[in-house]
Amino acid sequence: MAVRTHWITEHSCGHSVTHDLSDRPADRRAGFARWLSGRDCTDCWKAARDADTASKEQWLAAKRAEEQQAAAEWAEKFDMPPLEGPDKALDWGQRSRHQLMAAAHTALVIEGAWDEADWAELEEKARSITRAGWWIDQRDADGSDLLELLDAASEADRGTENPFR
Repeated sequence: MAVRTHWITEHSCGHSVTHDLSDRPADRRAGFARWLSGRDCTDCWKAARDADTASKEQWLAAKRAEEQQAAAEWAEKFDMPPLEGPDKALDWGQRSRHQLMAAAHTALVIEGAWDEADWAELEEKARSITRAGWWIDQRDADGSDLLELLDAASEADRGTENPFR
């Protein structure tokens, strides 16, 4: 008598599915069928996965919207100029600028030895960089490096039309 190839499995989600296990060795079919019974059926598993993906996407979209609002409010409060570049880079550039400036303020003023006059000078240099791509490129930089990065951008600008605008 041959070992059966089709197994009716009652899944943990409550659905009963007939599985063709003919592609598995005969001595492993029963164990695999038992393992399947402890899992959701394929349709329920896919639905749960898609719901997780949708909820992650919703969470990320909400987080980005919150970050964008904070960046816009910050830019207005501290008189930062609007950024220039492709439309799809503008919001990302604005968030990157806000996050890097906040990290720099923490590192240099709050935790460091800078006073407000030093910070005001750095803010002026930051206002001169209006290319969204520049801020995106610096998004992983340490806040304490911002002055050096801004100086490098200013040096690259000397004698030419500003490529960062």
